Amino acid sequence: MLNPTQLSKEIIQWGQEFGFQKVGISDIDLSEAEPQLLTWLKQGFHGEMQWMERHGTKRSRPEELVTDTVSIISVRLDYLPPNSADAKMVLNHPQLAYVSRYALGRDYHKLMRKRLQKFAHKINEYAKELSYRVFVDSAPVMEKAIAVKAGLGWQGKHTNILAKDAGSWFFLGEIYTNLPLEISQINQEHCGSCTACIDVCPTQAIIAPYQLDARRCISYLTIESKAPIPLEFRPLIGNRIYGCDDCQLVCPWNRFAQYGEITDFAARHQLDAPHLTHLFHWTEDEFLTKMQGSAIRRIGYESWQRNIAVALGNISKQSTQCKSVITLLKNKHYSSSELVKEHIRWSIKKLSH
Repeated sequence: MLNPTQLSKEIIQWGQEFGFQKVGISDIDLSEAEPQLLTWLKQGFHGEMQWMERHGTKRSRPEELVTDTVSIISVRLDYLPPNSADAKMVLNHPQLAYVSRYALGRDYHKLMRKRLQKFAHKINEYAKELSYRVFVDSAPVMEKAIAVKAGLGWQGKHTNILAKDAGSWFFLGEIYTNLPLEISQINQEHCGSCTACIDVCPTQAIIAPYQLDARRCISYLTIESKAPIPLEFRPLIGNRIYGCDDCQLVCPWNRFAQYGEITDFAARHQLDAPHLTHLFHWTEDEFLTKMQGSAIRRIGYESWQRNIAVALGNISKQSTQCKSVITLLKNKHYSSSELVKEHIRWSIKKLSH
């Protein structure tokens, strides 16, 4: 086997050859991040995401998740689709639906996992004793804290990872390994006094620098939560039907963001700027068929309809489409679940008064 220093250099090079824009290596000491995680959970900021509690300290103690872990290889994969409609334009057009830019194309989980597996197999050619597991947002892994320790960037005040040369439009993945490797250099934080992400958050989910109350976050409300969307947040959601990128769109560091090179991340079914009424007409079969291979599919048709119903209620009452939207909502009411019906009634009332 190559010595740890040389092997670490080769690993970083191989990772870039497999299409990852940045590769770094961290140790498994997350003791600084653990108290923050436990406090966050104790305060209930994770909402309905009960699995985060059930995992205990496996998230912050990698060796509890994979017993022989000594080092972690962390990777970055840029995803911003180059030819999609301008995000701010879509947000300012209430009759269009806004889908978080990461979900416009194919689901990143399988794609990244396959690349990480091939990457690990390459390492195994030179380190026969390699034992490993790959992760892509698929297990109790503190990917952000690991990415920071691996030198991929720093944690911004919105809690996303930022890099000077790439902003924040990227996915993270990890390889837990038993190999003793040379640890990458940590980056300095460069947010300074900027509070743009905190100021722009529609629901004030960033309750303080580096603190996110998921229960207020539009991404949580439209993706993770299966419950009725709280009344206080419905008008604030606007036309965001799947996720929210406001904190990233306003971040000054994203002027350095790199477009993704993977065609699979390009927008499918015109999701970069679709009309709300068009999406609301989809049947469940259409939703399942069109969203095959998409991260959106996992929220299910009911949540999809719930989210669109709210967005339709946020169309201006002065809109020329207002009457036709009310008619559409009424027609959909008969065939919808109780959850969706309640949101439809809210929207009809909002548009009618």
